[in-house]
Parts: sequence; structure tokens; C-alpha cells
Amino acid sequence: MAGMRGKQTVRDMILSMAVIGAVVAVIYVFIPHDDEAAPVQPVDYRVELLTARRAAPYPVLAPAGLPEGWKATSVSYKTESDDAWHLGYLDPDGEYVAVEQSTAPPRKYVPEVSQKAADSGRTQQVAGEEWGRWEGPKYDALVRTEDGATTVVTGTASFERLGEMAAALEAGKDAAPAQEPQESRKPQGDA
Repeated sequence: MAGMRGKQTVRDMILSMAVIGAVVAVIYVFIPHDDEAAPVQPVDYRVELLTARRAAPYPVLAPAGLPEGWKATSVSYKTESDDAWHLGYLDPDGEYVAVEQSTAPPRKYVPEVSQKAADSGRTQQVAGEEWGRWEGPKYDALVRTEDGATTVVTGTASFERLGEMAAALEAGKDAAPAQEPQESRKPQGDA
């Protein structure tokens, strides 16, 4: 009798698992679900930019005049992390491009923010300035050190797109985020 009871328990467990599996399959098939990732929402980084420009010991850079299609996706400024400024974008092709700045030593900082890119020993001219080219397994980067900070333009985008971002970088307080409409940047008295 004890042997018969053990067989029934195993059989009942298998039947229960089959019923649960069928219910899960029905739910998956008949309940609508979105297979595509949610679109990335753009961020307005004006407040963070003004805060970083007041606090940083170096000229904080942000793009001005980027063509349509660029979308700001992330921003941060961390004084406790060697005054690290981060501004992330998606380019018109959907590739990631980030502007990273810090007072940290370049040999430590650049591989960290560029996902282990290494100095290729080559350079690239961008808007009349020479940037070092770093290449990596995931991200490539353009690197420039001046005014007490290292600037890294890095991401999955091509060097051409990285150069486009680097050329758009400005340190002036009047550099407005790329997604701000042109009309709002006009002086009020010119109407």
C-alpha cells in the first residue's frame, strides 16, 4: 500500500505541473505584451549643466548646435568623484555617445568611462583641435586634456559621430542644450 501511495503523489505532481504549464502558455499567448523596448525618453539637462558649471574647477562642456536627431538621455555631476561630469546622448542612428569630464588622472579615468578603450597612439583633428583616439572592444573615444580636466567623447558611435559631438562642445554659459528650440535662445528685446 505504501508503494501505491508514492506513485499517486508523483503522478499528481506531474499532472499539476502540466496544468500550470498550460495556464502559463494560455496567458502568454492571449494577454498582449510589447516585445519592443520602451523608447528612450529625452532629458532636459539645463539645471544640471548650470550647477556643474558653477561647481566644477574646470570649464564644463556641453554641445550647442547639434543637428536634429540627437537626443540627450542621461546627465550627472559628482563632486565626490573627481568632479565628474557626464552627459549621455543617442545620435541620429541610435548609437550611444557620452561626454565625460573629470579631474581624475587620464590613464585611470579614460579606460573607466570608455569601457576599457586603450590609447591607439593616433589623433583626430576636430574643429582645429587635436584629440587622441582611443579604441576599445565596446566603446571608442576621443580624448583631450586641458584646463585641469580630461574630456572624453565616447560611445558605440563611429569616430565621425564622436567628432561631430566633440566639435559641438562649448564651455560658455550661453551654450544651450541641443533640444532647446532656437526661438527660445533669442534675446527678448529683438522682437
